[in-house]
Amino acid sequence: MTNKRNFILISPDFPDNFTPFATRLKEKGFQTLGIADSPYDQLSKTLQDSLTEYYRVDNMEDYDQVYRAVAYFAHKYGRIDRIESHNEHWLALDARLRTDYNVSGYQLTDIPMIRQKSKMKEVFRSIGLPVADGRVFKDQKEAIKLAKKLKYPVIIKPNGGVGASDTYKIENEKALKDFFTYYDPKTSYIMEAFILGDIETFDGIADQNGKIVFYSTFNYSEAVLDIVEKNDEMYYFIPRETPADIVEMGRKIVKAFNVKERFFHLEFFRTKDGKLIPLEVNMRPPGGLSIDMFNYANDIDVFRGYADIVATNEYNEATTRPYHCAYVSRKNKNQPYYYSNDAIREKLGVGLVSIQSIPGIFAQIMGDEGYIIRTPDKKELFEWIQLIHQAKKEDK
Repeated sequence: MTNKRNFILISPDFPDNFTPFATRLKEKGFQTLGIADSPYDQLSKTLQDSLTEYYRVDNMEDYDQVYRAVAYFAHKYGRIDRIESHNEHWLALDARLRTDYNVSGYQLTDIPMIRQKSKMKEVFRSIGLPVADGRVFKDQKEAIKLAKKLKYPVIIKPNGGVGASDTYKIENEKALKDFFTYYDPKTSYIMEAFILGDIETFDGIADQNGKIVFYSTFNYSEAVLDIVEKNDEMYYFIPRETPADIVEMGRKIVKAFNVKERFFHLEFFRTKDGKLIPLEVNMRPPGGLSIDMFNYANDIDVFRGYADIVATNEYNEATTRPYHCAYVSRKNKNQPYYYSNDAIREKLGVGLVSIQSIPGIFAQIMGDEGYIIRTPDKKELFEWIQLIHQAKKEDK
């Protein structure tokens, strides 16, 4: 055993761009202990070098296997100081392990509040924030009655779901009855009034005392549900300015959910008359390449900032917001794009940060290719987005 502090990273190999968590924590003197079901030789060389030790289990969904992995690390290295995945899928697993091993952070009893949309609404209401009207329903009869009260269209989604997965916009009673022919009867669903508006976010990091030390916002071209339905390309971006009402409401929510020493991703509706309505909370970094966009928009390293908070509760990354930063997707369609990747590189120059091939499981939302771009000029940002999306005209 050593006197070093021990940080267990659950599934540190997914997604790939979360590898810097292990790297920065090890640089801060932590013993970084990874648990996942991937063979060790499939981990990147960077991740292998960033882990003090790796324990492979056969099935991450088998709690006994993961529990024994933590027990092994505790026996070999001593007290476990932190357990974290930074991943929505493993929030409950993280919390159960923390509870069983007496590790600080969200405990198992906290999970309903941060995973169930009905519980989130209760918290929003308790601090005086507006919410979309709606609730969990038990069966078809109750759903029909609730839909008549809310008025069509309505949104149905899993009470404990994430993002747009298994989410439906129901236009009329026939569509609602059809829903009950294909829905998952084992899943608890919530029905909400449809709100016409845009999605905006409040993202950031809270320190060990719950103080927000970094924040940002995302604006989206379309709701994820619409992107999936249309099989369309999309973009979203970090503006250099964060609206004051998002910051104010976001701070209230972070405090109400007792967010400490972790990333958060809060989603809101911005209605056509400018009002802000909280949609849901996600107590982890935003998905995809969004966490990297924080760095590119500010020339900082939020992975290092997080490691500093865990190590000393000091955050030293200066947020000056010099760039608007966007993620722009392309999809493999029959209609080709006007500009090749080489042409885009030439036209955007240093404004093009990277071009990424997107794994198939994410491509339906994030596109087959993703482009990260940045510029101090918002007008130029949108010109570049149009350039990337411009279709090649068919020859006549």
